[in-house]
Amino acid sequence: MADESPPLIEEDAAERSLVADVRQLVEDGRTLLEAELAYQKSRAMVAGQAAKGVAGWMALALALLFFALMALVLGLILTLVPALGAIWATVAVVLGLLAMGALSGWVAVRRWQRAAALMAEPEKGS
Repeated sequence: MADESPPLIEEDAAERSLVADVRQLVEDGRTLLEAELAYQKSRAMVAGQAAKGVAGWMALALALLFFALMALVLGLILTLVPALGAIWATVAVVLGLLAMGALSGWVAVRRWQRAAALMAEPEKGS
């Protein structure tokens, strides 16, 4: 096929039929489509492999962050025990964490509502 010249460059272009040109065009389109699909498939495989690596490292980072926060909570309880006692130190830390969790949840809900309102708002000036 390497020695075959493209149909539009051939010497006998005036003698070719329209049907032959259309068949050649369809064949070239099919070849192009197959090449594009193979290229996109290989790109997706590379992206999938990279995503697996990123997900693994992200999971490790989140696990280590969780353990660091648990150490902080335990350290806070141990620091408050001499001043408040074991039970009240635990209660104070739990209440503080619940308050911060509630505040974080409230902020998240407010931002979600604001984003939903922006998405639902009809376009002005149309």
